[in-house]
Amino acid sequence: MALEGKYHILIVDDNSPDGTGNIVDDLISDAGGRLHILHRKAKNGLGPAYIAGFKYGLEHNYDYLFEMDADFSHNPNDLLRLYAACKDDGADVSVGSRYTKGGAIGDSWGWYRHMLSYGASIYVRLVTFMPVKDPTAGFICYKRKVLEKIDLDSISFTGYAFQIEMKYAAYKHGFKIQEVPITFIDRELGVSKMDTSIVKEAILGVLRMRMK
Repeated sequence: MALEGKYHILIVDDNSPDGTGNIVDDLISDAGGRLHILHRKAKNGLGPAYIAGFKYGLEHNYDYLFEMDADFSHNPNDLLRLYAACKDDGADVSVGSRYTKGGAIGDSWGWYRHMLSYGASIYVRLVTFMPVKDPTAGFICYKRKVLEKIDLDSISFTGYAFQIEMKYAAYKHGFKIQEVPITFIDRELGVSKMDTSIVKEAILGVLRMRMK
């Protein structure tokens, strides 16, 4: 909340058992109208949660909408650079990228996760021809017009492949995507939701997406 500019935060809470929703509810009154929460009854996956957040932002007339992890894997200070890429540099979508020049990943990842993530980025680029070096990145700024143009109800992926589908939809509509180098720091608490079903969705889903 100390960032320059009028950033607002929306927490999408899918009835989290750790009490996230209740904590945010208690903080809202002291946040000066800059903290919001969207309570949802069930956990339906990453993609539907982000779509709900995007729709909330469009309904409340925000011109720039960001998505990011709330566990500080993504540095909030980098929001300023993602915003500048869209506002000043002509991008329609700016991506906080681990794999563009200057991007990096912290030391906590093992070789297998590095291989899985980087291999996925190469695979997506080979299949889709989309010129994005980090297509699975989840730290993104969208101009309002991009989300208005994309048919959000047609976005079908629920896991990490959602990130690919959104970028591909923006790319196919002709929007300019710019990658901004970031350093990704893995969470200190909790565990990754990555599993074989998510990997399978990404591999097969990208092929189906390309064929459509």
